[in-house]
Amino acid sequence: MEIQAFAKLNLTLDILGKREDGYHDLRMVMQSITLGDTLTLEPGGEGVRVQTDLYFLPTGPKNLAAAAALRFYETLGRPVPGLEISIRKRIPVCAGMAGGSSDAAAVLRALNQRSGDPFSPKELARLGERVGSDVPYCVLGGTALAEGRGEVLTPLPPLPRCWVVACKPDFPISTPALFAQIDRVRLRRHPDTKGAMDALAADRVKLRRRPDTAGLVAALEAGDLGGVARRMYNVFEDVLPARLYTRVAEIKNILIQCGALGANMSGSGPTAFGLFDRLEAAQEARSCLTQRYRDTFLCETV
Repeated sequence: MEIQAFAKLNLTLDILGKREDGYHDLRMVMQSITLGDTLTLEPGGEGVRVQTDLYFLPTGPKNLAAAAALRFYETLGRPVPGLEISIRKRIPVCAGMAGGSSDAAAVLRALNQRSGDPFSPKELARLGERVGSDVPYCVLGGTALAEGRGEVLTPLPPLPRCWVVACKPDFPISTPALFAQIDRVRLRRHPDTKGAMDALAADRVKLRRRPDTAGLVAALEAGDLGGVARRMYNVFEDVLPARLYTRVAEIKNILIQCGALGANMSGSGPTAFGLFDRLEAAQEARSCLTQRYRDTFLCETV
């Protein structure tokens, strides 16, 4: 069985505070895109084994795809059969695009289908919570408001037809280090999720200097792509080390100069992306960025 695992982007990302359990309360608008890994599941061997085309990725239970398979059969109450999972990676690793979580979600969907759909999509998403915080969203995909650790999901109207250029620069960013910085500093700006929702419903929302997640949601409801793009923001950008912030900002500037309606960083980075209403402009942006960054992709939304 072959299945696709689609990457995700954060149209907004806000961190509301640290919880007693050590996690952070988040508020994000998430979007899946056509950039994806290809997974093949075949019976065979003993236990669950993962093979990938990247030598440095784990092949055992530390790989989220394997962890998802083990969790699926544990929840189903059945012994784990021999299972071979092959992954052809296209989503960059450590990019803020939920590559591992997308693979895990794809495994859950595939095994659920092979088992006669014992779990509904919402039940499968809840099962995914025990694998990783982004897995529930990746199970359901589309456009959604994600809250809590990311597991409390509210479907949103789909993003209007557009093209996405995503670019991952060649440096890693530590997610725990950024969360630690968030806990130590006062953020300059918070996305206003409520305002973004209202703005999607009425395209006459007055732009603010601070990000407006609620206005972004409202722009989605109104089918206003420009309103969505103008309200994108990610508070992790406020705590990036100066050298890395400069690189991300440079990519965003190139995207805007090539005609993007808006640009943002996804997740904890370092991937930056832009939304385009013209294919020609998106192609130009991809061409410009590919000259410097190998991991540059032209995609559509899912």
